Amino acid sequence: MTSLATLPGFLSHFVAGLVLICIAVFIYMRITPHAEIALIRRGNAAAALGLGGAIVGFAIPVAASVANSANLLDAAVWSAVALVAQLIAFFVATRIVGAGWRTAIEERAEMAPAVMKASIALAVGLVNAACLST
Repeated sequence: MTSLATLPGFLSHFVAGLVLICIAVFIYMRITPHAEIALIRRGNAAAALGLGGAIVGFAIPVAASVANSANLLDAAVWSAVALVAQLIAFFVATRIVGAGWRTAIEERAEMAPAVMKASIALAVGLVNAACLST
């Protein structure tokens, strides 16, 4: 079966991509002021949307870096760049949604700031991914 000949390469890149996403999400959650997982476990949909947008916004450029990189180290470096872009996007989004964004998401589970944060994260992830293929 020649179709399975590339399975080891697929597995290594797939696992590396997942590990890169997990590492980035861990770092993202440590740097941002929310206790996202605790909020989500309490049913806070706004926190889930905000974190989910950041995860997808990071996964898109990770996928592009894995697809376009010469090797896994190269993919890891570009994934680190994607993480920095997402952190910048987070801080820009918090300025756009205003001073009360944290209370709005954490205490009142307001969707408007979460939607804006998620949208900015996705937009940054898409632009970041497009730049990786040039």
